[in-house]
Amino acid sequence: MTNVQVRPLWLPPALLVAALAVALAANAGEKPPMPDAPPEGLVVCPAPPEEKLSEDFELTVGGRKVPVYSCRVSAMPFNQVWPGYQRPLDQTELASFAYWDMATPAAVEIISKRQVQSVIVRPLSRGIQPKVEGNRVSLRLPGPGHLVVEVNGWHQALHLFVSPPEKDPPRPTDPGVLYFGPGVHRPGKIHMESNQTLYVAGGAVVYGAVEATGASNLKVLGRGILDASGFERGKGGGNLRFSDCSGVVVDGPVLRDPDVWCLSAFGCRDVAIANVKLIGLWRYNADGIDICNSQDVTIRDCFVRSFDDSLVLKGLKGSKRSFDDRPVRNVLGTGCVIWNDWGRAIEIGAETCAPEIDHVIFRDCDIIRTVHIAIDIQHGDRAAVHDITFENIRVELDEFNPQPRMQGGRDARYTLNPQDRYCPHLLVIVIRPTPYSKDTQRGTVRNVVFKDISVAGKPVPASDFRGFDPDHGVDGITIENLRFNGRPIGDARAARLTIGPHVKDVRFVAPPPR
Repeated sequence: MTNVQVRPLWLPPALLVAALAVALAANAGEKPPMPDAPPEGLVVCPAPPEEKLSEDFELTVGGRKVPVYSCRVSAMPFNQVWPGYQRPLDQTELASFAYWDMATPAAVEIISKRQVQSVIVRPLSRGIQPKVEGNRVSLRLPGPGHLVVEVNGWHQALHLFVSPPEKDPPRPTDPGVLYFGPGVHRPGKIHMESNQTLYVAGGAVVYGAVEATGASNLKVLGRGILDASGFERGKGGGNLRFSDCSGVVVDGPVLRDPDVWCLSAFGCRDVAIANVKLIGLWRYNADGIDICNSQDVTIRDCFVRSFDDSLVLKGLKGSKRSFDDRPVRNVLGTGCVIWNDWGRAIEIGAETCAPEIDHVIFRDCDIIRTVHIAIDIQHGDRAAVHDITFENIRVELDEFNPQPRMQGGRDARYTLNPQDRYCPHLLVIVIRPTPYSKDTQRGTVRNVVFKDISVAGKPVPASDFRGFDPDHGVDGITIENLRFNGRPIGDARAARLTIGPHVKDVRFVAPPPR
């Protein structure tokens, strides 16, 4: 007989572990674990080769690599009313963002180029618990939605913009379509006319700004990036600006680095803003979404990180064409995630030049960071402000919140005091003239509801209500089911609420029994 040597079969360690898992599962009568499959509707668009990507993170979704872009954001709450020069870059930092489409849950893996000491995923209300192994962070996302992943604190954060799959996107040959396909485009200022659609495809970066005046039936769609960084202050008018327009739809794009207010509507009617992501707002007066003297407006499922006020309703009186004879009416803001680097997260004011500001609802929003005030009505002009509801708003506060300061001059420096125990305000209603007031007459505030407002964090924020005089006061405020860290708050003292002069009928309503 011939001697035969039988050698043990050698397997690579990874395959050996997998084989062992299969064997154990088979012995237990269970199916072996399967790797995470790509989610349904997953669309990942390659970045243009010319686009400088993030140096801080790498990202995969369902096993597919996703490009991570770079953006400039504020690094400190240090501001000036426009001083005639641009904000110094040493007050800013680079952050990261990525976007993709999907319809079902997915596994996300993040590689941090920095050593990972801590990770928080916001909004906290999503309940997403990261798993950390070395510099690798794993998440399970339940579906579309916008998130921020903070590695070692809020500086140089990673923003994740997850959209549902697009439905019936326009084609380049469709009538009235201004189509920007994948790649880099530099059209400059884009003037839209009635019955036009501007489409920014996924994988496109359009360096330009869009404006329309007196037009109707307008659409700005797509998943790509509209970047206004090439404009000096006031030359771009922000990323999107609509004046005296009707039938406006903005759905899907990423808006980056505006020269002034990012997305604004002046004297408009029938405006629908959905799934828009505002990032890279770092310059002076870089508001997020400003709705001014406009009616029948919805703002839905958006992400706003702004250096100045984030979601704002205003009444403006201009030196040229003014729409201050038009009310702000029938406005709904819902499902939004807000990071405010300066100012107010959700605001009515400070300019309130309008006959009325009424029938406004902000609902189901997460304020993951704010600096001055989470929710306020800052009433500086003549409008009758009434029938306003803030409902199911979740506010997150860190133990340490940098105190906002005004910059005294070009060479002034921001100093951080680690012992500072500054805390932003939660709810503010105030009637008083401001430096921006154009009316000589003051207005009123009545019938305001704060319902299901919750605060998570160690600091306990204060609130403040104040009228102007007996004829221009605050009347009829309901605070229902206010909670601090799950604890119900049933009176002004527990809420740290100061009720100042010319304020009537402030009522606390206990939460329903569970």
